[in-house]
Amino acid sequence: MIETLTKTETLLKVENLQKYFPIRKGIVVQKHVGDVKAVDGVSFDIRRGETLGMVGESGCGKSTIGRTILRLLEPTKGTVTFEGKILNDLSGEEMRKMRSQMQMIFQDPYASLNPRMRVGDIIGEPILIHGVSKRAEREKRVRKLLDVVGLSPYHGARYPHEFSGGQRQRIGIARALSVNPKLIVCDEPVSALDVSIQAQVINLLEDLQRDFNLTYLFIAHDLSIVKHISDRIVVMYLGKMVELCNSEELYKNPQHPYTIALLSAIPVPDPTVKRDRIILKGDVPSPVNPPSGCRFHTRCPKVQGICKEQDPEFKDIGNGHFVACHLVN
Repeated sequence: MIETLTKTETLLKVENLQKYFPIRKGIVVQKHVGDVKAVDGVSFDIRRGETLGMVGESGCGKSTIGRTILRLLEPTKGTVTFEGKILNDLSGEEMRKMRSQMQMIFQDPYASLNPRMRVGDIIGEPILIHGVSKRAEREKRVRKLLDVVGLSPYHGARYPHEFSGGQRQRIGIARALSVNPKLIVCDEPVSALDVSIQAQVINLLEDLQRDFNLTYLFIAHDLSIVKHISDRIVVMYLGKMVELCNSEELYKNPQHPYTIALLSAIPVPDPTVKRDRIILKGDVPSPVNPPSGCRFHTRCPKVQGICKEQDPEFKDIGNGHFVACHLVN
C-alpha cells in the first residue's frame, strides 16, 4: 500500500532565482549591451506530494523557471535546493545523477520525441543512462509504463510519427516516470492538445501522482486547468511573482489587479451568466528594459504614484497568501 503524503515537508526550495540572457552586438568583437531579464528574483518552495501551479502570460518566465530548476539552463543568481542539496554546487556528473529524481514533461509532444527512435527505446533510454535496471528488467518496465499511461505494450515497437498528439504526450509522461522521479516539471503539457484530450492527460497526471507519490510543478496559461490540478498557485508577471496562495483562495479572493484581470478572462460555460471582463491596456513591457517600481503599473487600472517609484514587497497578508502590491494591506 502506498503511503499518503501530508504535503507539509519541503521537497524543493527556490531562493532569489534570476536568469538573465545576455544581449551582445558586434561582428568581430561582441560587446555585452544588455540583458533579457527572463526571471528576476523569484522565491518559492514546493512541498512533497503537492502540485504547485504557475500561471502568467507568454514571456513571463514560467518555462525558464522550470528549466533553470533542472539546470537545463544555468541560473544567473540564486539557489535551488532539492531535498537539502544545493543544486548550484553540484558538478555536471553529480547533476546528471540527480536528474533521476527530477524529470520534465515538455510542452511540444512532437518536438520532444526523437523521430528516429522507437517508442520503447525512448522510454528505456533514461533507465539505461541512469543504470536503474538490467536489459531484461528494462524491457519489462517499459511495457509496464506503456500500460500505466494508457498505451499497449506493442506500441513500443513503433515510431513517434505513428501516434497522435495525445498519445505522444503519454509517451513523454512514461519517459519521465521511467526513473522513478520525485519531482516532475510539467511545462504546459496540455497546451498543444485538443480540449477533450487535455482532460484525459490531466486525469492521468492526477492518477499517477496518487499512485507514485509524485510532486509537480505545473506550468500553464489556462487558469481553469490550473485550478483543477493545483494545490497552490503562483501568478507570474514579467519575470516576477505577483501572487501566491492556495487554489481555492486565489479564485475566491484574488488580491493583485493582474490576477483579477486574468480570472475575469476565464470563459463561463453558462450563457445566462455575465462576467465583467477587465481589458488590460497596452502590451507587456520588454524584459530587456522593465519599468521602474511595480512592473505591472504600465497596465494597471488602479495605478498610483508609489507604484511607479517603488518595487512592492512580496508580503504575506495572512494564511499563506502572498501579494506584491502597494494597494493591498
